[in-house]
Amino acid sequence: MKQRETVTMADDEIESLLGHTRKVQIATINPDGTPHLVTMFFGVTGGRIAFWTYRTSQKARNLARDPRLTCLVEDGEDYFELRGVQVGGIVQPIDDLPGVTGVGKLIAARMPDVPPDALDAYVAHTARKRIAYVVDPVRIASWDHRKLLT
Repeated sequence: MKQRETVTMADDEIESLLGHTRKVQIATINPDGTPHLVTMFFGVTGGRIAFWTYRTSQKARNLARDPRLTCLVEDGEDYFELRGVQVGGIVQPIDDLPGVTGVGKLIAARMPDVPPDALDAYVAHTARKRIAYVVDPVRIASWDHRKLLT
């Protein structure tokens, strides 16, 4: 068996990683073709990555022009702890206030160190200035180097 086959995660392992990790690196395409890479907090809806951003941000402008992106969720510090999921896909924008607020609440619910009432007020206030996205996967790659120890 090839090492790539050994470390690839099953769907339930990917779901578990996405379910407990809060940050995703998102790469969009700038007008000059270079990558624009940022780290964002995210939520999961229907097994898909969801995030929000300010409507005037560079990533929002990039995604309005070209909805393709790559997302990277990773975990681990040492080589034999590394695991991750890379999702290449197309974003579905959500720009209605209830939809944006819903994604904001998904993200806020994953912030354990902030009181829920404070998060609700923050989400309600900031949702008016934001746009949300859900990523429709086109290709998924995953790895879990912990499997190399077994």
